[in-house]
Amino acid sequence: MIVHEAIERYHDLLDDQRAVDNFALLDEKMQNRHLAFGGRPLCTVLRPHFLTPAEYAAMKRACETILAACARLFEAMVERPELREEVGLTALEEQAFAIDPGYRTPSPTGRLDSFLTHEPSGPPTIHFVEYNAETPAGAGYEDVLGGAFFELPLMHEFQKQYQVTMIPVRQRVLQTLLAMHREAGGRTPPTIGIVDWADVPTTNEFEIFDEYFAEQGYDAFITAPERMAYDGKVLRGDGKRIDIIYKRVLGSELLQRYGLDHPIIHALRDGNVTMVNPFRCKVLHKKMSFALLSDERHTALYSAEQQAAIAAHVPWTRKVEPRKTRLEGKEIDLLQYAVDHREEFVLKPNDEYGGEGVVIGWESSAEEWDAALQKGLREPTVLQRKVKIAREDYPSVVNGKLDISERLVDLDPYLFDGVEMEGMLTRLAATTLLNVTAGGGSVTPSFLIEARN
Repeated sequence: MIVHEAIERYHDLLDDQRAVDNFALLDEKMQNRHLAFGGRPLCTVLRPHFLTPAEYAAMKRACETILAACARLFEAMVERPELREEVGLTALEEQAFAIDPGYRTPSPTGRLDSFLTHEPSGPPTIHFVEYNAETPAGAGYEDVLGGAFFELPLMHEFQKQYQVTMIPVRQRVLQTLLAMHREAGGRTPPTIGIVDWADVPTTNEFEIFDEYFAEQGYDAFITAPERMAYDGKVLRGDGKRIDIIYKRVLGSELLQRYGLDHPIIHALRDGNVTMVNPFRCKVLHKKMSFALLSDERHTALYSAEQQAAIAAHVPWTRKVEPRKTRLEGKEIDLLQYAVDHREEFVLKPNDEYGGEGVVIGWESSAEEWDAALQKGLREPTVLQRKVKIAREDYPSVVNGKLDISERLVDLDPYLFDGVEMEGMLTRLAATTLLNVTAGGGSVTPSFLIEARN
């Protein structure tokens, strides 16, 4: 298998001194290029993630078929309020859902959090476990980190044996922002406001995008919701005009703090700003959306091709509630089955992020699991079946020496305009819960590789 062989050959290029020297160079580049999450270096390993063009194409096909199913689900939720209620929209989110963003796509920029496992022959195994539909992070980090890896002597040596291709994402983010703004009939040339709370750990990535937008000839700046004003015609942040909001603040957090009385809301309702992503992305962002994809009660929403893709790539997911349902063709009592087979499942709060509140059945005691199920009956929660988790060896430097050890690999493709996949975020961890926000793990770039003749 080309990927396994490539990993072995890459590791063969390393010894203690080469590992130390190359990681020192990588660390220097990270310090100089905003490649940190909060105060932590973004990358702690010395190898990119590799996949073949065929594997990338398989991921693309899977993503785009699931996206088509999500589009059908969204259309159904627009027409049927009971589905929005089922997915768990709050009263405020329901009111924000009604705000017309000026363009058709509910989630112009998204990310499917997933696992891709290389198989000895045939296509890879791909499972999607969440849809991050709320302007996900990481695209700027991946591009700049990929560039840093390409400059390492180690990568120059590896490229004598393999053709290596990077998949940039920042340009697609900018293209999407501009396309949504054009569709909404917005002012040109636009000024872009990158909007999130002050002092969040992703500020470094905002700086990456700020610099990139400027390099591409667009006025851009970073601002925060608490520093914004609207005069009935122009939305401003820190006194500067905003035509496009590159929204990094979560819609639910904005609504919780301000309700519907905020300059962003007023400017959106008047059609005087374009915001990407819109509030209506929330119906797909909720964990419960995967229950609506995989639950037999909603199968008729999807085409035969979409049903096959859901069965192959979306894990069995249900809202935690007393009911009968079907699993592998058999009727089960949902709660009792979850109690009896906790090692097969995880529990996820419907609207948290960063791994907050996730309970892993196979790592929990019976008492912990039962308590989590009871909590899940009180607060919107999904029960999701365990999937095959990708694992690979990665080199790092530990106490001045080369260390090669196993990491879990979370490969998260980026989605654009609700229809197309391009590029990916790759996260590594030594524990089951792969999340940099939760305080651990590493990011590494993903490159396409082909053996040279």
